Amino acid sequence: MMGRQSLVRSVMMGLALTAAVTFSAPVGTAQAASSVVAVVNNTAITSGDVERRVNFLKLQRAKGNLRSLAREQLIEDALKREEITRARASVTTTEVDAAFARFASSNKMTPDQLGKILSQAGVGAEHFKQFIALQMSWPRIVNAKYGRTTNGKSLVERMQENGGKKPVTTEYFLKQVIFVVPEKRRNAILGKRKAEAEASRSKFPGCEGAKAFAATMHDVSIRDLGRVLAPEMPADWKPLIEKAKGQTTGTRVTERGVEYLAICKQREVNDDVAAEMVFRAEDLANSKGNENDENSKKYLAELRKKATITER
Repeated sequence: MMGRQSLVRSVMMGLALTAAVTFSAPVGTAQAASSVVAVVNNTAITSGDVERRVNFLKLQRAKGNLRSLAREQLIEDALKREEITRARASVTTTEVDAAFARFASSNKMTPDQLGKILSQAGVGAEHFKQFIALQMSWPRIVNAKYGRTTNGKSLVERMQENGGKKPVTTEYFLKQVIFVVPEKRRNAILGKRKAEAEASRSKFPGCEGAKAFAATMHDVSIRDLGRVLAPEMPADWKPLIEKAKGQTTGTRVTERGVEYLAICKQREVNDDVAAEMVFRAEDLANSKGNENDENSKKYLAELRKKATITER
């Protein structure tokens, strides 16, 4: 399920929303008062919802009748969201916020910067977060109903093709160490902050003492990135992770300042989640994103058949 139905993990690897920041001017007109344009079971879809989705589609460089496409997507979203709620399979707010932050980081922005850009584009951070939540939660429902599949085949079938073995990948538990550089002082202090970050790497006490370590220095923050599998590693961090020796990676300059990753733990894993991630990464590389989503379409058709949908 690529494009609109892709996993957020794939979005993090930069395979969607390629130019979330390349428009030239903010949306300057205030939106008119919202009116209800459709009702899906008991869920209302408003003209404001449609407008935000149209703007979101523009960021994705979608073609065709965007207003019609937006309405159709929002109807499908309402059907999916209701089913996710019924099955109690929704991801948490914390998971969504973390995914939003990773997406921002992969595009060399802070979450606040990404939020401002989305607002200027007439989308808004909340609409994007709702999109993320749906993309993370919906595959759980589909997998629970039909079994996990990659490229139209179950994990068992893919493993049989692989000689009965689950593929192995590396699991990392990471923290991000950020030497903050205010934009107004960037030219004056960036070199000094880079030297400070580099010097701190040899003194890093380990992840358990990371926050206390940061507190001994000026404007240094720690972000817990949690578990990250090798196939989902953001492209800008991947070479530093691969070259890392010891507890930390090399430094890199970002919009926030100078950063490096602390590798709290790493190990080779071959559980179902890891296997699915490896197979999906292979499929994305081989098929350029045209992943089979027949089960999702079948599920949606069932939900639509049972639903009461009124368009106005």
